[in-house]
Amino acid sequence: MERKNTALLVIDLQLGPIWGTYKQEETIEVIQRVISKAETTNIPIFYIQYEDPQNDVMKKGTQFWQFAPGITPRKEDVIISKQAADSFYQTNLHEELQKQNITDLTIVGVRTDFCIDTTCRAALSLGYQVTLIEDGHTTVDDVLPAEQTITHHNSNLRKLSTPDCKIVVIPSTNLVL
Repeated sequence: MERKNTALLVIDLQLGPIWGTYKQEETIEVIQRVISKAETTNIPIFYIQYEDPQNDVMKKGTQFWQFAPGITPRKEDVIISKQAADSFYQTNLHEELQKQNITDLTIVGVRTDFCIDTTCRAALSLGYQVTLIEDGHTTVDDVLPAEQTITHHNSNLRKLSTPDCKIVVIPSTNLVL
């Protein structure tokens, strides 16, 4: 499958959001491999960075706002700041993707049940084909154990589509960029 108009979204892979998540180290390693694959094939990478001016822990510039160890955007990568679960909400992400004629998004990152789910749904509604890397996102235990939450969201998101677009959920080993 050839994907010429694809971008990689790396969502909230920061010290605060990743802290205490299920399979934290393994998920970071998967995401690092996906980033490396995107870099090797010259796929544009968009790093989404959450900040909360009302929360001292996640204020811009704080320790927990920083990217996780081993995650270092290059000068050609785009960093988008956001203040909501939806990476498109009141950001310039959609405009930046349109500038590069991006039609397909590959998504990895943190907090499956919030930012990953919401961004996948928003991207679909905006007309993007979405590939969610099933082992490339994580969350914390909450109402359900994190492992069940991830499985639940992978299952639900793979069932979503519009007449023109759909969400495909695949393991990182099956990713072709």
